[in-house]
Amino acid sequence: MGDGLRIPAVGTFDLVSLGALVHRLDPGIIPFRKAAECRIHVSGGEFNVAANLADCFQMKTAVVTAMVDYPIGELIAERVKAMGVKPFYKRFAHDGVNGPNMATVYSDRGFGVRPPVVFYNRSNEAAALLRPGDFDWTSIFAGGVRWFHSGGIFASLSETAGFLIAEGMEAAKSKGAVTSFDLNFREKLWSIRGGRKKAVEVVSRIVENVDVLIGNEEDLQKGLGIEGPEVDARAGLDPASFFAMIEKVVAKHPHIQAVATTLREVQSSSRHNWGAVAWVNGRKCVSPVCALDVFDRVGGGDGFASGFIYGLLTGATPEEAVRLGWAHGALLTTFPGDTTMATAEQVRAFAQGGTARIQR
Repeated sequence: MGDGLRIPAVGTFDLVSLGALVHRLDPGIIPFRKAAECRIHVSGGEFNVAANLADCFQMKTAVVTAMVDYPIGELIAERVKAMGVKPFYKRFAHDGVNGPNMATVYSDRGFGVRPPVVFYNRSNEAAALLRPGDFDWTSIFAGGVRWFHSGGIFASLSETAGFLIAEGMEAAKSKGAVTSFDLNFREKLWSIRGGRKKAVEVVSRIVENVDVLIGNEEDLQKGLGIEGPEVDARAGLDPASFFAMIEKVVAKHPHIQAVATTLREVQSSSRHNWGAVAWVNGRKCVSPVCALDVFDRVGGGDGFASGFIYGLLTGATPEEAVRLGWAHGALLTTFPGDTTMATAEQVRAFAQGGTARIQR
C-alpha cells in the first residue's frame, strides 16, 4: 500500500470498536408529536462501523461496550449477534425503575423541505458509567487486532468515557493496531458537559494515540479546537475548505496519518448530492459526486467510515478506499436503519461506476 499506514496483516479481529449501544425509535416521515408507531433500530456511532464491516464486508469485528440485563438490552444484544459482531460487555443490572438504561435516540426522517429531527433520552445511561479498568484489553487483544476504532459520541457521554477511550487507544497501539477516531461532534451532547471547550479537552487527550481521524471541517474545528473559517453549508461539495484545515490539524497533531470525511449538499431531506474526500500522508483523494434519493440518512457517515477502513484493511490505494467508503455510505442511506443491508458486491459495483439499472 502507498498510504504509509502500518496495518498488521493478521489478527483475531480486523477491527475492535469501543462505544455505546443505543436503540433508535423511528416513526418514519411522521413527526414524533403526531406519531402512532415506531420502528426500532439498533445503533451506536462506534458499533455501526463494526457491524457494517462484519455484515457487508465479512470481516472479523468486535464491540466493547455496556449492556443492561433487561428486555431492551436483550433486543439490542440480539441485533449485535445478528450482525456478526463479537461482543465484550460490561453488564449492569436494571433496578426495574430508574436503570441503568440503554440509551434511546428519537429520530424522524423529515421529508422534502422539512428537515429530520434527532433528540435523545440518555438519562442514567449504562455506557456513561464505563471507566478505565472495566475491560481486560490484554485478553481482548490476545490474538492480535488490526484496527481499533472509537468516536466522539461515546466520548461526550461522561468524563470516564473519554479516559476509557484513551486507555483503549493506548492498549491497541501497544499491540501494533492502527487506531481511528470519528470526531462526530454533536452539539446537543457536549452542551451538557461543558460545551466545545470540554470537547477539545477530552478529544485532545484521546487523539494523542490516534492515526486516522474521521470528520469534516466543522468537526475538526469544534472537536480539536482548530481555528478555521465559518463553515458554509452551501459549499458542501467543495473539498478545498477540508484540505485547507489539514495543514492546521497536522501542525497540532503531527502523528496523524489520515483524515477523511463525507461531503454532503442537502437539497432537501430526501435529495442530497454526495461525495467524499481524504488526506492520507499528504495524498489528496476525492470521490465522484452522485445524486442521492435518501430513504434514511442516519448512519451514512458511519457507512462511509466502514467502507473507507475496509479499503485500507484490504490493501486498496487511498483513492480506492475513498470510493469504497463513498459507495457504501451512499447505499446505506437507501435502507431503513443505521447499519448496512448492502453486499460487498453492490458496493464494489457502485464504486466502479455501477448504476441503478435493474439486475435480472
